[in-house]
Formats: sequence, structure tokens, C-alpha cells
Amino acid sequence: MSEFDEPGKTTASESSGPAMAAVGESGGLGKSAGEFGGPGKAAAGEWVKSERQVERERVRRSHARRSASIATVSTIVFIVLVVSIVTNSPGWPRVQETFFDPDEFVKALPDVLSGFLLNIKIFVIAELLILVVGLLVALARGIRKPAFFPIRALATLYTDVFRGVPTILVIYLIGFGLPALRLQGIPTDLATLAIIALTLSYGAYVAEVFRSGIESIHPSQVAAARSLGLSHVKTIRFVVLPQATRRVVPPLLNDFASLQKDTALVATIGPLDALRQAQIHAASTFNYTPYLVAALLFILLTIPMARFTDHLAARTRRRRGA
Repeated sequence: MSEFDEPGKTTASESSGPAMAAVGESGGLGKSAGEFGGPGKAAAGEWVKSERQVERERVRRSHARRSASIATVSTIVFIVLVVSIVTNSPGWPRVQETFFDPDEFVKALPDVLSGFLLNIKIFVIAELLILVVGLLVALARGIRKPAFFPIRALATLYTDVFRGVPTILVIYLIGFGLPALRLQGIPTDLATLAIIALTLSYGAYVAEVFRSGIESIHPSQVAAARSLGLSHVKTIRFVVLPQATRRVVPPLLNDFASLQKDTALVATIGPLDALRQAQIHAASTFNYTPYLVAALLFILLTIPMARFTDHLAARTRRRRGA
């Protein structure tokens, strides 16, 4: 004890000596982290799990297996119950003959499949055009300068009109109305007219999706970009749109899943798509199995898109910590 130390008190070196010795002996806190229920270090320097953590993981796996078993059993019971009710109903033999005829299924499949390829073609082309139209309309609705009020008013009128009119009516109006004008350059191809109608109808919905994504970006992002010397156009292009696009991908995919199904509506104006081919077969045989073929083809394309949408939505929630 030095002459400056108060009586009855130990110095820092004296009080820390045993603790430092304990630390030195254990290489850490005197006890391994594993003894406190956390991950510890083995003697060889490898991380090992504590007994408590191993037990938690074992219980979690056990609960997961039990949940999966219950879900599987309940699903099987539900399916068996539904199948039993349907197949034992009085009208099942007639329904089976009319909607589930294997011979008609095989005969209609090639024609319906060739028509379904037209549905896919219409879907892909319309999807690209819808993205362009929707983005332009959303940007037009975001212009606040008084000189561009007519453009903003026109974009607002477009979204209000085409979101209010059913898609099938838009297809009728475009498919039969445009050729009736007999103007120079107006397309007469039915598939092209169907693409124009779907683009006009779904462009209004996608424009609102883009607009909601753009408006969800905090104003501080724009202010920070402008403070760095970026112009308004560059701020929208390099700061706002990349963030907004990532946020609206799940709702966009939902709209495109609906678009893929609504391509069947173009059969009302005459293109030989999947639904039209099914109608031709059903009219000649008075059997509705071709409709089942068309429905299965649409399901095979729509369900993977829906699951991919769910995956993106779940990933977005994980990124936000939800």
C-alpha cells in the first residue's frame, strides 16, 4: 500500500489480481459461455452448442414434425371427405361423363395447347407494354408544376376511366370499335387488338401500383439527392424509382397473375386461344372436358407465379424485420 492509499481500502492491482487470474486460467470470464446457456468454446477452439440450446432445437424439431404430421393427416382426411361426397352424389355419373372424359381430354389437348401458346404470347407482350404505360402514367400523375396540369389531368382521367370499366367491355370496345372506324393504320389483327385492350385496362391498375410505390419513398430521400446536386429527373431515376420498384414487385406480380387469366377473355372477339379452342371442341361434341383442359393449363402457369409472389413478399417482410 502506498502512502497515498486510504486505510481499509485495497488497491486496484490487489483487487484485480484474483479476477485476472481467473480470466487467465479460463481464457475468458472464468466460466465458459456454454455454462451460462450460450455458445461456448471447446478446448480445441471450436464453437460448441450448450446443452440448453441443443434441447431447445430438439424441442423445436419435435414440434415441427408434430405440426407437419397433423397438417398431413387433416389434409388427407379433408380430401377423402370431399371426394367421397362428390363421387357419391346422385349426379356424379353424368358430371363425370360430361367433364372428365379421358378420350375427349386427349383429343382436345393438342388444339387447346396450341391456343394456349397464343395466350402466353399475348400475356408477355401485354405485360411489357403495361409496365411502360403504367410507369409513364404514374410519373405524369406525380408532376406538380402548373404548366403540366393538362398532362396530370389526362393521366388521372385515364386511370379513373379504365379502372372503372370491366376488362371484357374494354376488349369489346377495342376489338369491335377500332376496326369499325376504318382509319388508316388501325390494326385489324385480333390478337393485336386484344393486346391493346389489355394494355389499356391493366395499365391503369399498374399505374396506381407504381404511384403508391413512388409516394412511399420518404421526402428526405429526395431532399438528400437534391442537396447533392442531382436534378429532379436524376433524383427520380437514380434514387426514387429503384427503391419504389423493389417495394411494388409483389403487387405487380399479383396483377400479372390476374392478367394471365384474363387473356382468356380475348376469345370473345375471335382469336383462337385456349378458351376459343375449347369452345370449338365442346360445341362439336357437346362435352365440356376441353374446358377442363384449358383450366388445367392456366393453373399450371398461374400457381408457380403466385408462389413466387408469396416468396418475394416473405423476403420483403424479413428484410424489414417483420
